[in-house]
Amino acid sequence: MTLVQHRQKRGTKLQPLDEIAGFKVRPGYYNMDGACITGNGVSFTIHSAGATGCTLLLFRPQEKEPFAKLPFPDSYRIGNTYSMLVFDLDVADFEYAFQLDGVYDKSKGLLFNKDNILLDPYAKAVTGQREWGERPEGGESLVYHARVVENNFDWGNIKQLESPTEDMIIYEMHVRGFTKDASSGVQAGGTFAGIREKIPYLKDLGVNAVELMPIFEFDEMESDRVVDGERLYNYWGYNTVCFFAPNTSYSSVVEHNHEGEELKDLICELKENGIEIILDVVFNHTAEGNEDGPIFSFKGIDNNIYYILTPDGYYYNFSGCGNAVNCNHPAMRKFIIDCLRYWVTSYRVDGFRFDLASILTRDQHGAPMADPPILQEIACDPVLGKVKLIAEAWDAGGLYQVGSFPAYRRWAEWNGRYRDDMRRFLKGDEGMAGTAITRITGSRDLYNPEDRGIAASVNFLTCHDGFTLYDLYAYNTKHNEKNGWNNTDGDNNGNSWNCGVEGETDDPEVEKLRRRMIKNAFATLLCSRGPAMFLAGDEFCNTQFGNNNAYCQDNIISWIDWNRMEQYQEIHDFVRYMIAFRKRYPILRRTTKSAAGALPEISIHNGSAWNGSIDNNTRLIGVMYAGRDDADTRDDIIFYCANTYWEPLVMRLPELSNGLEWHVHVNTNEEYRDGMDVEAETEFYDRTTLRVPARTVIVLVAEPIKPAEPEPTEEHKTSDTQELQTKEKTVQI
Repeated sequence: MTLVQHRQKRGTKLQPLDEIAGFKVRPGYYNMDGACITGNGVSFTIHSAGATGCTLLLFRPQEKEPFAKLPFPDSYRIGNTYSMLVFDLDVADFEYAFQLDGVYDKSKGLLFNKDNILLDPYAKAVTGQREWGERPEGGESLVYHARVVENNFDWGNIKQLESPTEDMIIYEMHVRGFTKDASSGVQAGGTFAGIREKIPYLKDLGVNAVELMPIFEFDEMESDRVVDGERLYNYWGYNTVCFFAPNTSYSSVVEHNHEGEELKDLICELKENGIEIILDVVFNHTAEGNEDGPIFSFKGIDNNIYYILTPDGYYYNFSGCGNAVNCNHPAMRKFIIDCLRYWVTSYRVDGFRFDLASILTRDQHGAPMADPPILQEIACDPVLGKVKLIAEAWDAGGLYQVGSFPAYRRWAEWNGRYRDDMRRFLKGDEGMAGTAITRITGSRDLYNPEDRGIAASVNFLTCHDGFTLYDLYAYNTKHNEKNGWNNTDGDNNGNSWNCGVEGETDDPEVEKLRRRMIKNAFATLLCSRGPAMFLAGDEFCNTQFGNNNAYCQDNIISWIDWNRMEQYQEIHDFVRYMIAFRKRYPILRRTTKSAAGALPEISIHNGSAWNGSIDNNTRLIGVMYAGRDDADTRDDIIFYCANTYWEPLVMRLPELSNGLEWHVHVNTNEEYRDGMDVEAETEFYDRTTLRVPARTVIVLVAEPIKPAEPEPTEEHKTSDTQELQTKEKTVQI
């Protein structure tokens, strides 16, 4: 039968052309990467520029040996793409992998071996690590298989929130650590469902974006070891196994062939509550490590394409984790774009934070590029056109690009300079006042608004990497002994200050000072121009006991201890108030219409009105924001004042016109209480001069002068007395 006769016979419905290993097959869908369910089977597609042959392996669930091997016929290969449609497969009854044949020449970066079992890079689910911290029977190394996922989740009419980036208040969390401790009070601790149970808490706190540390399938058992009787893992998850698959151990239930639904439920409910979802993604390296690492995916597919290699076939290690991905090779660029698009369309993700993003600027030889194709493609991709793009603008190879990351007016950055400079200023280091003012007002020395917009600087004082905010003011030095590296790991320049005692203390004065320093940090962060981010648990003083590199600690060191909420309820309530305060006044976040009275949008008042001068000893600064609210009905004039000196200082405020006067809304020297009259607890010499206590932040708002209340008449006095007596009687009863 000729091909024409066969086509006429089969009509419009695809029919098998061949039989391989007892399965009816035909060429698959070359434009559909990975494994895709069709009306009458499953299409399997994989790309390799160097392979000379490809075999599809089919496994029964949880079995080590394949029940079928299906070599791709030569006619099933077009260019560098192998594709095969296998008919009548029950997706619930098999797992799959590939084997690729080709040249093995390590010096040229070619690692083909027809016996290697290779994971599909486009797999939507990975088998073998359903239970956290468990290896296969016998303690053997993992051999990854993929599972086909039925993607039938109904998103209804839910839409992307697309909140302005400058309005973001980002809450960075680890999925497992957020609710794993029993103190979290959730039923599904350590899972996506556990976070979902905490959505009312997040909404009440006021954050409008959650940034999840890596959720792509990773191997927590990589380099697992025991130190002082405690098993340590790759807990953070910065060692991606598969970029399209969610970590199955983060699901509270088995989602066989429906992997990701619990995560989608979480994202859906977050959006319904006005909270965006940002994923921390790790495209800079993979879990395959260096030349001593395993071969389970990219290495066995096209090692010399997917990784940046030295001329003799070794791995450049700009990530500090063994390898560096060749992000600007066309094949890898396509893969990254496909991956980001998948998470935006299939999971409705609102943004991405790119770990060690400077590696994405390097060429195939490791040299930085002025105009990296991958960054431009991400910035200009139509599907990604509204998502947040946030770069960690440095890498472990010494490339530091804070303020100079190639942005295309789309990319924001973790502002590491904000973190470092503001930590130094807030603890009272000399010579930092001018830099602090620059950081608070948007870091224009790094991010020119004309080139980068108004939301390029993601401001933060803490993140997963380093001290928690409580530890920042409880420890002078890191205490990473439990990591097993003799305290040699972690940052040695954390710019922390223990307030006089290292670690926990019963000294009430030290404890009071630490609380004040934490409130200073939050007040400053939330009065700074640029999106704000803080680490989950900082709002009630979670501690890692001085460990500033808790990447391996799957225990109470890294888990959030919700019991501390009771002890530090004041801090939590203060943070919630500051978040609401920031949301109330648009001028804190962006340029608005000009305020009446020709006030400048931002002005400096260091100790006295309109005094912009500083010297090495300046530790009292004042920043005034002035504009109109979004409803164009009132002037928003906010005055941020910080005294980082160890003695009280006097601040003379600028005089106000148009019937306005200053009112205090924040005074970190006083214990915060909901509904407190903070102004009554602030010491004024007159309405424009106040005493700023040592190490204190005060925030004031210009408000209309209230008319003086008339003196009560004798009749009113009698009425008031009678009312008071009535109340006293009621209380006595």
